[in-house]
Amino acid sequence: MRCSMKNDCEMPHMPQVQSGFTLVELLLYVSISSILLLVLSLFLSILLESRVKSQIIAEVDQQGAQVVQIITQAVRNATGVNIPVQGSSASTLSVSTYDAGLNPTVFDLSGGEIRMTEGVGSVVKLTNTRVTANGLMLTNLSRTGTPGVIRIQFTLTYVNNSGRNEYNYTRTFYASASLRQP
Repeated sequence: MRCSMKNDCEMPHMPQVQSGFTLVELLLYVSISSILLLVLSLFLSILLESRVKSQIIAEVDQQGAQVVQIITQAVRNATGVNIPVQGSSASTLSVSTYDAGLNPTVFDLSGGEIRMTEGVGSVVKLTNTRVTANGLMLTNLSRTGTPGVIRIQFTLTYVNNSGRNEYNYTRTFYASASLRQP
């Protein structure tokens, strides 16, 4: 290309390359990222609530199973039932044992805790402060001439000081135990 004058010669127009995002693209990327972060945070929140609920259930179930095991073992190893009398129910269980130092072994409910006392020993709490026990009902189902059968029933509720729904859990435990034949 030849030009006679300085300004007569024009270069062919080259399009300018622009880097960056348009406003629409930027809004689209921010919207998609926000939605992904929202979904991820909701998923994590549900996952944490589920984990907490599982821990609460495990705590109540573990304590309930432990109380059932201790009471049933004491009944199986007992020589006789003092309270409740045959055919009745009570909130206290008193059994006679082979060991005079542990005689009588008593289970009761006081202040939301299930307790055990062996002989003249001190009171042992079978539940901790994370649960509240209520409705302890011990029924003597024994018949004349049988070694004795005790039905155990109680309810444990997780102590929910925060008021959050995932901390609400209550379970009623049922068990029975027979005295072993002498």
